[in-house]
Formats: sequence, structure tokens, C-alpha cells
Amino acid sequence: MKHRKKALANWGNAVLFLGPTTIFFAITVLVPFIYGIYLTLNKMDTPSDPLVFSGILNYVNAIKDADFWSSLWLTLKFVVATVFFVNLVGFGLAYLVTSGIRIQNSMRTAYFTPNLIGGLVLGYIWQFVFVQSLPAMGEKLGIEWLKLGWLGDPHMAFWALVIVTIWQTSGYMMIIFIAGLISIPRDLIEAATIDGAGPFRRLVNVTLPLMVPSFVVTIFLSLKNAFMVYDLNFSLTKGGPFNSTLMVSMHVVNKAFIESNYGTGQAEAIILFIIVAVVTGIQVYSSKKMEVEA
Repeated sequence: MKHRKKALANWGNAVLFLGPTTIFFAITVLVPFIYGIYLTLNKMDTPSDPLVFSGILNYVNAIKDADFWSSLWLTLKFVVATVFFVNLVGFGLAYLVTSGIRIQNSMRTAYFTPNLIGGLVLGYIWQFVFVQSLPAMGEKLGIEWLKLGWLGDPHMAFWALVIVTIWQTSGYMMIIFIAGLISIPRDLIEAATIDGAGPFRRLVNVTLPLMVPSFVVTIFLSLKNAFMVYDLNFSLTKGGPFNSTLMVSMHVVNKAFIESNYGTGQAEAIILFIIVAVVTGIQVYSSKKMEVEA
């Protein structure tokens, strides 16, 4: 009887605490996702049109869409660039602001602040920097590459997008790295110092191996953010010039809402979801195997 009451009590607690979250998750994520898959199996030119079953035709059209794969390839290059530099800069900032310098708390606030600015606003701010400030600075200093309009050149526009992404997200990753650095036992650092290890050796042989859990989280987040970038892409370059910065998320939105091809656009979104899920799953699995215990 006691076991039955205890089981009922545990079940009641689970419903009380997990029920609202589960319902909210189902309404906002699970049901729309399942409905989205259903939409990919139907032809729909406008939201008001009746659904006409088309089978896997939308997936076939998505696979045949050369622009989709071109934007995906560009996004992969963007992912590689931003994931590497965001984590490198984020870790460097975290290492700097945990080194014991006097103004480290103020520096933490300053480095984290760009993450509080929305992607749309950030894009318009940096438009002024790339279109007005940098060319004017290049004109005064006589630096030719600064005189060029960054957002008007296909190669420079891509790197402008990378720079702004690094500037925005490195501060957030810094906070995660700070938590990892603080959690490293001080006696390990002191033991390595007593054994004669210099700062570089301590960093490579002690700090970095124990920071793998933090890197698992930051790489996962930066991968997801880079694949799904849209607001900054829209406000800074709008995919130009000549679609040279048209990331895959923007292509999917354009396919559905600009070209009014909702079925194919939704199919491309599902394909993108599968690709991101596979990539991040492999990343988390392989990174977890590298973790060591202090």
C-alpha cells in the first residue's frame, strides 16, 4: 500500500512539475513540427489555398533546387569561419577576464553587451560602419582596402557578416568559458606550477583538457546559430551583392514567402533541420568522448 501511495505521489509530482512544460513544448514545438512535415506532402501556392496532396514532389523539387545547395555550401563556409573564431575569441576573452586584472568585471560587462543587441538592430548599426565609417577612415589614412565599400564587394560582404557575428556572439561564449575556467580546481594549476610547467604548458596540458565540457556547449550553440542565421543576414546584406551572402535560412524564407512556393520551402526547411541535427549530434557525441575528469 505504501509503495502504491509513493508511486502515485511521484506520478503526481511529475505531472505537476513536468506537465505544463511538456504541454507548452508540444504546442510550440512538437505540433508545429509535425504539421510542417505534413505541409511538405502537399502543394500550396498561397496560405489560403486548399492543400492538394503531392507526395514527395516538394522534396524532389528541393533536391533539384541548385540555389538551395549553393546557399547551403555558402552557409557551411560561414559555419566553419564563425564557429572557429567565435570560440577562439570567446575563450581568449574568458582567459583574459579571469587572469586577475583590476578591471576584469567591467571588461566582462563590455564584452557581453553586444550579445544584448538584436540581430536586426545590429545589422543596421554595422551597415553604417561598413558603408560610412571604414571608407572615411581609409580615405584619411590612405589605406586602399578600407576605402572599398565592404558590403558592395561579394568577398568582403561575406567577411563583414563573419566579423559582425563574431563581435556579437563571442561575449556570450565568454560567459560559458568563464564558468568552465572558474570550476577548474586550483590545486591542479598549483601542482603543475610546482612541477615547473610554464603558463603555456599549463594552458595546453591542464586547462584545455578540463575545458572540453565548455567547448561542447559553445561549439553546439555556435553551430546552431551559424546554420540558422537570418536576422543579421537580412539587415546587414539582404543576401547581396548578387546573392553572395544569401545564407540557407534566408533562401528557405524567400522560397516560401517571396516566391510563394510554400511546399518546397517547407521541404527545404526540413532538409536543413536534418542536416543541422546530424552535424550537431556528431559534434556532441565526438566531443563528449574527449572529456576528462579533474
